[in-house]
Amino acid sequence: MELRAQFTEQLKAAMKAGDAARVSTLRMVLSKLKDTEIAARTRPDPAVAEAEIMAMLRGMVKSRRESVELYTKGNRPELADKELAEIAVIEGFLPRQMDAAATEAAVRAAIAETSAAGIKDMGKVMAALRARYAAELDMAAAGALVRAALAG
Repeated sequence: MELRAQFTEQLKAAMKAGDAARVSTLRMVLSKLKDTEIAARTRPDPAVAEAEIMAMLRGMVKSRRESVELYTKGNRPELADKELAEIAVIEGFLPRQMDAAATEAAVRAAIAETSAAGIKDMGKVMAALRARYAAELDMAAAGALVRAALAG
């Protein structure tokens, strides 16, 4: 089932169950998706691909993690808990992220595959990682590993 349909089905189920927090989060996701679709109308190919929706969801999770950190520092645990609950709902639609060992193995394989010799080849390695593991790889963590491996 495509993601758009999953969002709608989950929203209906949450409404029937009376889960206000989940309903709110799913409405927020659908609103963000609508904004993404509107922005895509100006492109030659206005269709929003599943990969683009995944990237949108990852961006939503990232911004909420940053908010959790700020709320925690600001001694606002109730707001941090709300953001954590939203993260849990959004992550339910994302594929499981690779663990640290799998990420390191993927980075080593991409470096070998692209014959990267130095930091100037980082773009090639990152492109290879993105092409193969876009959905399940934390690109920020992978970038740090690639930089460390190519610099040292």
